[in-house]
Amino acid sequence: MATQLEQLKAVTTVVADTGDFRQLAQFAPQDATTNPSLILKAVQKPEYAPLLAETVAAHRQASLPAIVDQVLVRFGCEILKVIPGRVSTEVDARLSFDTAATIARARGLMGLYADAGVPRERVLIKVAATWEGIQAARVLEAEGIHCNLTLLFAFAQARACADAGVRLISPFVGRIYDWYKKSAGAAWDEAANAGENDPGVRSVARIYDYYKQHGVRTEVMGASFRNVGQIVALAGCDLLTISPDLLAQLQQADGPVARRLTPPASVQPAEAPLSEAAFRYQLNEDAMATEKLAEGIRLFAADAVKLDALIDAQR
Repeated sequence: MATQLEQLKAVTTVVADTGDFRQLAQFAPQDATTNPSLILKAVQKPEYAPLLAETVAAHRQASLPAIVDQVLVRFGCEILKVIPGRVSTEVDARLSFDTAATIARARGLMGLYADAGVPRERVLIKVAATWEGIQAARVLEAEGIHCNLTLLFAFAQARACADAGVRLISPFVGRIYDWYKKSAGAAWDEAANAGENDPGVRSVARIYDYYKQHGVRTEVMGASFRNVGQIVALAGCDLLTISPDLLAQLQQADGPVARRLTPPASVQPAEAPLSEAAFRYQLNEDAMATEKLAEGIRLFAADAVKLDALIDAQR
């Protein structure tokens, strides 16, 4: 019988969520995603020390942000040597509320990829799905710089991303699950909230259904998984980005994986775009999304600071 990973690949594009490009070949993913935390984790491994030192040495006279972007793109280029598809590279989370700065940083990253001979269609620029980030993505998409909107927890974020015409969104599953489990405390029933009843799974399924029902072309890529059950429950989603640990579990298991998400037979007219005021109010009304978005930005920003320090120490 085919492994669960092989079965999943038959209905969903499998993406590896890692900065450790030496792990990728064994899972043969189509795409790969990175973020500040994953790159920080990778550059601290001994096997990547020469790559980091070489990249920093080659750009020692540049500004620290410029050197950091060189490191991010170097990892991205190495990843692209292993996978056939796209790599996602993230804009500094500290720019999450600055549209102009996000646009500038994204253009810079894409320029570095172009200098390395990488075509635009093989790169997605990751941006936090704040209102400012979504508006930056709107501008970038119009320029042919395709974006992956991350830290997405609320339906309002997904609707605004569709309105902006972004290429791909990454609604988080595990962090939504974490919030509801913590909120419920001793009352949490793991069995009752597993599989398709998992709150993170339900969130992604709702977005997927809405996009397909209204002819939204934005790709939906479930992200941030805590267990294989969450992944299997979203089989059929456009893409799923999965950590190496969970990819290994899927590769070693042979239980059945059936398509769970299916596009509808007919498409309904698009709904009116969300205004900024409506977006902010709806996000504010969703306590989970408000808290997890803020927390996610803080965590990514903290790891960006650590990456800065690590690189700065080698200049």
